Amino acid sequence: MVATSLDAVIINPAKASAAVIWLHGLGADGHDFEPIVDELQFAAKPHTRFIFPHAPPRPVSINGGHVMRAWYDIYTLGIDVPQDEAGIRAAASRVNDYVNVQHTQGIDYDRIVLAGFSQGGAIALHAGLRFPQQLAGILALSTYLPMPAALTTELHKANRSTPIWMAHGQVDTVIPLQVAEHSCKLLQQQGCPIQWHSYSMGHGVCPQEVVDISRWLSLVLSTKA
Repeated sequence: MVATSLDAVIINPAKASAAVIWLHGLGADGHDFEPIVDELQFAAKPHTRFIFPHAPPRPVSINGGHVMRAWYDIYTLGIDVPQDEAGIRAAASRVNDYVNVQHTQGIDYDRIVLAGFSQGGAIALHAGLRFPQQLAGILALSTYLPMPAALTTELHKANRSTPIWMAHGQVDTVIPLQVAEHSCKLLQQQGCPIQWHSYSMGHGVCPQEVVDISRWLSLVLSTKA
């Protein structure tokens, strides 16, 4: 069953024992990754609730101040560039609320995956690594680690060993591959367990990537009903 609220699209099994909270990229909305649910194949899928939140509309500096759905403002892209710290932290707080709602509905924290694409993946990394309860995993697609310097003191011990699956396009012209590789190395230096993948694609998702994501979800989510 698919339900649409003002702030999320929810694919909602009646008796979910696991959840995937999946954040869209800049300018998209929660419907953007809704079709991927049909493509994913993993054992716990019949018992997994998928939540696709909508980011609020806001002006985005890198796009000339045009108003669009965005988790935070982006000034420029690159390594060691100024970032919208207040916006990133506000978005992470919003995601924490989604996680806690699933917990109040009976899903254990360690059976919740935070996922995201591009800007959404940045928030999945930021929020997941700071969350005070252990999560099942973090899925970071075509993205980067925001506010990397702060992670040194803010990485929560509950999620220091949480599995991270990170993937990027080899010819991505939106977020260059080297930016993502740099983020991966920083996370490895913090001792975070990362599976890194790159694909012959641009800023998007390819069929082989969906197959590989399915395999990873099979590992981090059990079949408990």
